[in-house]
Amino acid sequence: MTSLPTARLTVTTVRVDEAPAFVELLNADAPLLWRRKGAGLVGHGEALRLEFSGPHRMQDAARAWQQIVAQAHVSDSVCVPGTGLVGLASFAFADNSPTSSVLIVPRLTVGRRDDVTWITTVSVDGDEAPEARVPHPAPVEQRASARLVPGRMSEGDYEEAVESAIARISSGGLSKVVLARDLTGTLAAGSDIRSMVTALAHAYPDCWTFAIDGFYGASPETLVSVRGGIVDARVLAGTAARGTDPASDETAASALATSRKDLDEHAFAVRSVTEVLRPLTSHLIAAEAPFTLQLANLWHLATDVSGEVAAGVSALDLAAALHPTAAVAGSPTEAAVGLIAELEPFDRGRYAGAVGWVGANGEGEWAIALRCVAVTGEHVTAHAGAGIVADSVATTELRETQMKFRPVLDALAPLDD
Repeated sequence: MTSLPTARLTVTTVRVDEAPAFVELLNADAPLLWRRKGAGLVGHGEALRLEFSGPHRMQDAARAWQQIVAQAHVSDSVCVPGTGLVGLASFAFADNSPTSSVLIVPRLTVGRRDDVTWITTVSVDGDEAPEARVPHPAPVEQRASARLVPGRMSEGDYEEAVESAIARISSGGLSKVVLARDLTGTLAAGSDIRSMVTALAHAYPDCWTFAIDGFYGASPETLVSVRGGIVDARVLAGTAARGTDPASDETAASALATSRKDLDEHAFAVRSVTEVLRPLTSHLIAAEAPFTLQLANLWHLATDVSGEVAAGVSALDLAAALHPTAAVAGSPTEAAVGLIAELEPFDRGRYAGAVGWVGANGEGEWAIALRCVAVTGEHVTAHAGAGIVADSVATTELRETQMKFRPVLDALAPLDD
């Protein structure tokens, strides 16, 4: 995008009685959702849609957002994070990706946070705004399903790529690279993609469930959030499968917490985040040691980072500065991204890019787009990756990608399985 938006938005937010569960309110034609632990935003329609591409796509979006905010008239009687003018967005991973990055201002948004429910309506250039009422839930007629198989990279190809990456790391020039592989498939006739979104939201309530412009997922990794001038980020790097019983589960968590390979990988990721955030914040604090984060099917090493946001810096600005982190690219970033382009025979699209929302006052929540699928027509593409360091083992890294595909595979399991 080369020109700034000229549309003038009139935005009104009012409090309403509690609405049905978010996933029941999803638009059947174009689901638009941001949700975690029952709180979030569900949008209907598009008051404004902007697309971006190229190496400055996120900075261009941040600049466009400032212009949108400056021209908007906002009436917000609720005043909690997510009310008023809000844009939901999803960005491509690579600078040269042919996949467009998109920012959408919904025509109508139902939001919920801290036991408060609201509706935001938006009119464009004086047009009539939609009625401020909760959309009627539409039933799902047929669950979405697809059989996903290796796409451009087979499992054997992936192991070969990991071996090549290990050799490159051992020869110097980089410490870590995150390599992904792809699965592809076709949706069964009549599939209602809302069922997949619902399945992800219910199975992974602690993750960020999102649906934006044909891109769906449930990410465990917060890239950055801003609320009340405080920035929070959660770094995930280092993974292990959950055990099959309490004893083996505890053993798996303990082994991960003491794994030198995983601890080194995690340290790279934390360092990449703190180095970027420090100039944009004050009083930045990161825990000295990671903790083990429990998800439905995995353990992760996690570190929380927090600080005060510098004046004039929005959540979208921070997300733009952070992308791509070592958790999804590697370290050092430029060398890792170059090796990804060399070893991965596909474009990642929006996988491992930033996904989330930004408000008029700069608040927002952003995740790294993981455990996700892109749907174009009936075609489905999913990606999953693993962090490769000098002492990685190719078969182990392949198993890690298999575990990370599990949420999507379960949510899209064919009906005859």
